[in-house]
Amino acid sequence: MAQPHAVEVLLRPAVELYTVAVCAGAALLCLVAPWSLALNPLLGLGTALAFLTFGAIRLHDAWVILRYRRNIRRLPRYVMTSRNVPVSQQRLFIGRGFKWEQRHTHRLMQTYRPEFRRFVEPTAIYRAARRMEERLEFAPFPLSKLARVLAWDSPFNPARPLPPVGGQPRLHGIEPHETDVTLPLGERVGHSLVLGTTRVGKTRLAELFITQDIRRRNAAGEYDVVIVFDPKGDADLLKRMYVEAKRAGREGEFYVFHLGWPDISARYNAVGRFGRISEVATRIAGQLSGEGNSAAFREFAWRFVNIIARALVELGQRPDYLLIQRHVINIDALFIEYAQHYFAKNEPKAWEIIVQLEARLNDKNIPRNMIGREKRVVALEQYLSQVRVYDPVLDGLRSAVRYDRTYFDKIVASLLPLLEKLTTGKIAQLLAPNYSDLSDPRPIFDWMQIIRKRAVVYVGLDALSDAEVAAAVGNSMFSDLVSVAGHIYKFGIDDGLPGASAGVKVPINVHADEFNELMGDEFIPMVNKGGGAGVQVTAYTQTLSDIEARIGNRAKAGQVIGNFNNLFILRVRETATAELLTRQLPKVDVHATAIMSGATDSSDPLGNTAFTSSTQDRISTTSVPLIEPANVVALPKGQCFALIEGGTLWKVRMPLPAPDPDEAMPQDLQQLAGYMRQHYVEAGDWWENQGLQGLQGLQDGALPADLLDDFKQMVTAADGVEA
Repeated sequence: MAQPHAVEVLLRPAVELYTVAVCAGAALLCLVAPWSLALNPLLGLGTALAFLTFGAIRLHDAWVILRYRRNIRRLPRYVMTSRNVPVSQQRLFIGRGFKWEQRHTHRLMQTYRPEFRRFVEPTAIYRAARRMEERLEFAPFPLSKLARVLAWDSPFNPARPLPPVGGQPRLHGIEPHETDVTLPLGERVGHSLVLGTTRVGKTRLAELFITQDIRRRNAAGEYDVVIVFDPKGDADLLKRMYVEAKRAGREGEFYVFHLGWPDISARYNAVGRFGRISEVATRIAGQLSGEGNSAAFREFAWRFVNIIARALVELGQRPDYLLIQRHVINIDALFIEYAQHYFAKNEPKAWEIIVQLEARLNDKNIPRNMIGREKRVVALEQYLSQVRVYDPVLDGLRSAVRYDRTYFDKIVASLLPLLEKLTTGKIAQLLAPNYSDLSDPRPIFDWMQIIRKRAVVYVGLDALSDAEVAAAVGNSMFSDLVSVAGHIYKFGIDDGLPGASAGVKVPINVHADEFNELMGDEFIPMVNKGGGAGVQVTAYTQTLSDIEARIGNRAKAGQVIGNFNNLFILRVRETATAELLTRQLPKVDVHATAIMSGATDSSDPLGNTAFTSSTQDRISTTSVPLIEPANVVALPKGQCFALIEGGTLWKVRMPLPAPDPDEAMPQDLQQLAGYMRQHYVEAGDWWENQGLQGLQGLQDGALPADLLDDFKQMVTAADGVEA
């Protein structure tokens, strides 16, 4: 005999309350007038207890129905202060939620059936209150007061408005029993991707993850490395990072790199540290277009930058963007300088011959391809053509100067705009720091130093002011970080130090907000192979199309997406983005009930039966997707679907931030963050907003002493901001 189907129906009237009322009345009657039921007082007391027990059971059943119906319409508030965010050495806290299973798909489908609409849609009282609220918005005083009462956000208000999160509460309300949702830290090496449209909670989720990463320490008491890329320059995120770093006692290892505020920013040389000299050319030329006819120009730019970088290293100079730009524009000076260096060590008398050759030159005997070059360069070329000198750097410089000047300017035309972006204005001081200037108190950092110190770094790229420069700097930093990850993978983080071990690695948590604005070809090896070096990337963006549009190649975009093992999808507007999740999920069978009734006339006119009737409850089974793209599109703010731990689907909601009265946020840093939000510099008005003039109105005219210590006594003497 087949087992009967158990069909769950939670959207229905709470009929158990009738039983509760009868049991309460019967218990009262047994206690007050047991004689009316032919009971003595003792039996009346026992019978009353039995009625109350049965009534309590039925009341619990009714409460399950009522709570489910309430959750379908409005979820209970979920608030948490940053101090109460749980930090574990084993797991990453995401929020509260439940594992999505077949029964949740069944419950969700029931909410869309017409017969259950009255349990799902807002009540008539709620709709009337909202209409009255709209009509009384501009009414005189007594009536406008009524509108504010109707909008009172309190449980005592029967017409309480819904929270401003949009979406459909039913997506989370179908499971009243929530648990804490966590991700094992071992899964983070597989990288995480967070997708969601604008203003739906991506930054809040990032704050939740970053807070735990800053405060987490292993059994040996060592902290994780935290690196945050923020193209927009979110002031609240900067404040959160500073507060958590100070709370964890890490304010001494807190670095801020911000293109919008160069006077208080730390400095960074993206090409100053390398394992192989060719990495310098790769980091710079890798940002140039390699599609179509541009590929040849990029290859030439790579070769040319590599020649310059090798010469600078041989001369004992650390490469930076300013030096490379200077020598790209004028390669003659570097050729002469290196030749002097080389001949001083190998052929001291060569300069006498070169000077003689230079004296004989005039406009008539200079070769056509060398017209426009300095006479000493021409003399050097003539000398080297007669004398056999085998030096790869000198040969490379010589091949560069032998190009016709106008032809040379054309083939480096694609390189110069990139270098201009990275060396214009005060940004040049940040990306090409002067290591010998001891009067500049702004610290200089590199990624290996950051990783060894287990530091916390905030990188604000100010993309709202100049997206081109933000993308160029972000690409440079990513490329440099990929190189450092490769070095750590081979030699460990303590390479070159006494007692170094190649197996020593630390978790490097990289959070990249709007990472589609920063990524390039160098991002692919980071997510593909960076896990072996301890790099754990958490990337935040809006749609899959953003990634594809940035890379310009669908196959490469697929490479990037394929390397993210953990997927968090908030509300999105692009169906293809939602299908990234839904296509990876199985189909499940859901049950539906239907009442079938009918009547049949009797064909026997002489019989006693005029007709027969029947009524049946039929259960049908339908195979449907576990969730649909429409469910992802309808998510409220602050909620997401999480595909983690090898494909397990969780429905999660993040806690809303609550003010913490114990947060020790310096007042001046709050003012600084406020100016970051309000005073983005437009590209055409940069000369009107030099430095931190807006900060001159701060109390005491200074940043907090502890923040200045964090930035190693950074001050801004040029713009009148004194420490």
